[in-house]
Amino acid sequence: MTTLPSANTPLYNHALPQLEEWLRQKGCVQNDTDIHCWDIDYPQWSAQICLDIEELQVVYHDRLEGTTIQRSFKYSLARSDVEDAIFAGP
Repeated sequence: MTTLPSANTPLYNHALPQLEEWLRQKGCVQNDTDIHCWDIDYPQWSAQICLDIEELQVVYHDRLEGTTIQRSFKYSLARSDVEDAIFAGP
């Protein structure tokens, strides 16, 4: 298990294995086809989180509304802020 920096550390100060461990700890599963993407499922929504070059991309699928929402987060944001935003849902 990889040790994570403090939660207020910007994402750009995390090594790739640390970002992957963080996503695993949050219940995400690495996509078999697009290995830079991670999937998470909740009863009311699901999301695909992709570790792109410039930013972290999130595509939500709201099961109640039947909508798709895309958001992006710069790697300069603190992990705790990104975590709060992503896992609060669409």
